[in-house]
Amino acid sequence: MLPVGLKAQDDKPLRLGVAGISHAHLNEVISRIGRGDFVIVGVAERDKDLLQNNRMRKYLDDSVFFEDLDEMLDKAKPEAVIVYEPIFDHLRVVEACAPRGIHVMVEKPLAVNMNHARKIADLARKYNILVLTNYETTWYDTNRELFRRVKENNEIGNITRIEVYDGHQGPVEIGCGKKFTDWLTHPKLNGGGAVIDFGCYGANLVTWLLGGEKPLRVYGVLNRQKPDLYPEVDDDATIILEYPQLTVQIMASWNWPMSRKDMHVYGTKGYIYQDTPRNMRVYSGKKLQQLTAPRLKAPYNDSFYYLKAAVRKQITVKPTDLSSLENNLIVVEILDAAIKSARQGKPVKMK
Repeated sequence: MLPVGLKAQDDKPLRLGVAGISHAHLNEVISRIGRGDFVIVGVAERDKDLLQNNRMRKYLDDSVFFEDLDEMLDKAKPEAVIVYEPIFDHLRVVEACAPRGIHVMVEKPLAVNMNHARKIADLARKYNILVLTNYETTWYDTNRELFRRVKENNEIGNITRIEVYDGHQGPVEIGCGKKFTDWLTHPKLNGGGAVIDFGCYGANLVTWLLGGEKPLRVYGVLNRQKPDLYPEVDDDATIILEYPQLTVQIMASWNWPMSRKDMHVYGTKGYIYQDTPRNMRVYSGKKLQQLTAPRLKAPYNDSFYYLKAAVRKQITVKPTDLSSLENNLIVVEILDAAIKSARQGKPVKMK
């Protein structure tokens, strides 16, 4: 039997379209094909070589592949579209989907700049569609457990400082494909380098932890430590956010000696280190504990479960949620301010 209030059609697999296949995160959808919660009804890719030669061909019928996005949307009729295009093209996909009433989930961040972000938001609101932003860290057990202990249990008192560390050795160094790095390292198509690619994680998590509060000022330092590999964009970024009650430091880099997505939150009574997706350290009551976070439950443990539940209105996406349009508009505003600050060499006031 279905849960009370759930219609029969709501339990059917979500009709999913894929816009673009150049993003390395495409593996997220490939690894879930056949799971049962969604069915891919259409794939659109403008690059003819990618369209003919991609990993999805192994799992899908030739009839679902299209060169033209509009043709795919009209013929395949997806309920939602997931986007693996360059960040610059997020707006183009939403412009196509919104008038058709098709929901959209993009890979982080929402947009390359606030001009694009505002246009996306206007379209989402005009046509009453969801535009969600997917981050790997949204589905980390430790981040949700950290939130519970900090915000709900008040285990470490008032937050006084947050430090967020994100990045890896570099997209070229870790073997990302050329089709991906061609736009990931392009100032227009990606909007920047490490500041966009990894600075967005910290901005997203901090905005969530602070209930949607904007910083007063943003200070950005962008460096090029490997100009031979990344001549057009930064490969190392530090973003400092000034709030009335605390300071945040976001360290985003393509120059870490390892891959990392971890966060330190300090309070008046203790601290919590989110070390990995599962493991964390909590110092509270003058005691230090090393903990394994409890597993998240569906649909809050997986981007595709979450998308289906949101589209079918089984859950409500709150403005403060990690994937929400409201949160991610602030994220882009922070990134915009950090880039402007780095150019000007001084802090930028948030509007």
